[in-house]
Amino acid sequence: MKLIYQQMLSFFAVIITVVVVLGFAFIRTTKTMIYQNSWQQLQQYAASIEKEAIRYNTKTHQVVGFNQQFLNDGTVILRDQHIHFSVYDANKKVVYPNSTVIGDAAVPGGSIYDPHISVGDWKKLKQNKTITQSPHVTFRSRRHDRPVNTPALRTIDVLVPLFYKNNGVRKFVGAISIGSFEQTLQANEQQIENNLFIALLVSGVAALLLSYILARYSVRRINRLRHATHSVASGDFNIHVESNHKDEIDDLADDFNGMVSSLRASDEEIKRQEKRRREFMADAAHEMRTPLTTINGILEGLAYDAIPEEDKAHSIELMQNETKRLIRLVNENLDYEKIRTGQIALNKTNFDGSTVLHNLVEQLDKKAAAAEDQFKLTVPEELPVWADYDRFVQVLFNIMQNAIQFSQDNVIEVTAHRTDHAVEIAVQDHGIGMTPEQVKNIWERYYKADASRKNTKYGESGLGLAISHQLVQQHGGTIKVDSVAGEGTCFTITFPDSGFDKPIVED
Repeated sequence: MKLIYQQMLSFFAVIITVVVVLGFAFIRTTKTMIYQNSWQQLQQYAASIEKEAIRYNTKTHQVVGFNQQFLNDGTVILRDQHIHFSVYDANKKVVYPNSTVIGDAAVPGGSIYDPHISVGDWKKLKQNKTITQSPHVTFRSRRHDRPVNTPALRTIDVLVPLFYKNNGVRKFVGAISIGSFEQTLQANEQQIENNLFIALLVSGVAALLLSYILARYSVRRINRLRHATHSVASGDFNIHVESNHKDEIDDLADDFNGMVSSLRASDEEIKRQEKRRREFMADAAHEMRTPLTTINGILEGLAYDAIPEEDKAHSIELMQNETKRLIRLVNENLDYEKIRTGQIALNKTNFDGSTVLHNLVEQLDKKAAAAEDQFKLTVPEELPVWADYDRFVQVLFNIMQNAIQFSQDNVIEVTAHRTDHAVEIAVQDHGIGMTPEQVKNIWERYYKADASRKNTKYGESGLGLAISHQLVQQHGGTIKVDSVAGEGTCFTITFPDSGFDKPIVED
């Protein structure tokens, strides 16, 4: 079954159940109110009869007579309203209607109003209690003196006691029994039930229409998510589902949008990495082809004795340099993967960083001179460092070599000092600098800020900065970059004294 029909059935069942329950409750309450109102009205009629028609002897405290004309007129008027009454004296004898008016008291069908008052009810009347009686037979045949068991002649009755007050003394002098046909009440009930049935039909149609509207609204929102899911499955990550942040479906839409954003970012990252991978493979192939071509040419020359004896030593040295270049390219890739996956264990020791920096400047002076650069080193005489010696050298070598690559005919400033619990080293060049977008990506594998320098002999792989970044993080330190395009770049590296595991121990 489709969800829209399930929703419609649910809404319709709930609405109809509520309407039916309320309808039955309304009928029950209305029926009770009809009987209560009828009993109350009959009591009011009884009070009027007592006040206007009955005469008492103040000496004997007995009913001595009636206003016969009032009673007769009242009988006629009440009979038109399907109401009948009888008056009893203190001895439970019917004093009205009597034989002279019995004809007037008759009702169609040859029967007369003659309610039955039980002994228990008579005792309650003497205790000044008004008694209400549910529908029962209160008419008897005029000829056969027996009850007339006809549904049309069933009545509800009210028995009202009559007391005479004299000097604060109350004396029971009789009772009035007054009743109304049940058929009249049932007619009112039937009219109410008919009206309620019509209302139920109208409510059913309205409930069906409302159920469809509500179900269609909910299903339409779900279908919107469903169509968006199909779009994502087809590779469209630019889809967005509107959300009003009102209910669980909107929460689901928010989660869906978040998922799509993550997928879009992942897809962009995959494409970006794939592009860099292709660039790296092209660069690596180019870089490997050049030394391999050189090595192959020299080997062929040696094999065919085409290289003069005096040039053989230089040729062998050239092959060694090209071989080292290939080994460096391969090792950088292997090192990056090992560092990234945590396969390299750091062997931290205490050493003098000042000596390391002087040695690095001395090693790189020749490369700096080839680029018409020069190093300016500013360090204290002693610079205690707690780090892995080899990895410390590798990080600074990559940073300083990177400064040579992107600087030309400038001074490269290397400064170092100690803070409270760390060593801070800054390498500042005044070269081409970088844009904010380039600074954001320089730690990525294979990334090169200047595409025109892909083939320089100091920047083959684009892995040097990525390796340095990973190594500094493994030391628990930080590496920051401040760069302005056209003005230069400053790398600031911090090596903490205690990394993540053990404090520095001074020698």
